[in-house]
Amino acid sequence: MKIRYFLLLATLSMGTLMATAQSSSIVGTWALTAAEKILPDGTRASDYGANPHGLVIFTADGHYSVQIYRAGRLKFSSGDKLKGTAEEYKEASLSTSVHFGTYSVDPARHTITFHVDRSSFPNQDDTTQVRPYEMNGDVLSWKVAARPDGSIPITVLRRIQ
Repeated sequence: MKIRYFLLLATLSMGTLMATAQSSSIVGTWALTAAEKILPDGTRASDYGANPHGLVIFTADGHYSVQIYRAGRLKFSSGDKLKGTAEEYKEASLSTSVHFGTYSVDPARHTITFHVDRSSFPNQDDTTQVRPYEMNGDVLSWKVAARPDGSIPITVLRRIQ
């Protein structure tokens, strides 16, 4: 009987620890304020053009959704999503970064781990992505792993009240 009681307490404690991890200060809705990249020479450049649009949602139960869009997006000349040109499809793909799944936060290491269910870039489906983050008041930012060209994307968000 004591073993069952101990196991129940251990299970409840683990649940509390997991809930605490997900009820971190990043839970909420965030508006994109910048999508930049650090170039190999250390300078910063826009990654999704001037005034990119985006929204990130972190739920208390560990789910997330990231949506980033270039402000000036090429419209399909046909007006039909199924009848785009190769250039229109390419631009539609390159002007967005969208993924969703579950997440966890390690406040001691300042990392967010994204368990990507699906992404606008299919190679990221069913992957785990660890991102170092910074939180300054209502501003949250994280860095993405360096790209083949050496640039490092940075996502900057402001909490929506």
